[in-house]
Amino acid sequence: MPGTVTMYSTTWCGYCRRLKSQLDREGIAYHEINIEHDPESAAFVEKANGGNQTVPTVRVLPAGGDEVVMTNPSLAQVKQALGA
Repeated sequence: MPGTVTMYSTTWCGYCRRLKSQLDREGIAYHEINIEHDPESAAFVEKANGGNQTVPTVRVLPAGGDEVVMTNPSLAQVKQALGA
C-alpha cells in the first residue's frame, strides 16, 4: 500500500494492540513509536491531542498526499487516509 504509517503507542494500550493486529492482518506496514521511551514523540502526541497523551495516535503520509493525523482510528480510517 502506498504511503507511510507511523503509530504512536504504549505497551499497555489495548487499542494500540488491536489496531496493530488489524494492520498486520491486512499487510499494512507501519512504524511504531512507544511514547514512553521517546519524549519528542510524546510531545507530538500531546500537541495533536490538545495536551493529552492519547494513543494510538496515527500519522499517515499517503504517497503524493497531505499528512493525516488521527487519534484511535479504525482500520477503515487508516486505509482511507492511505488512499486505499
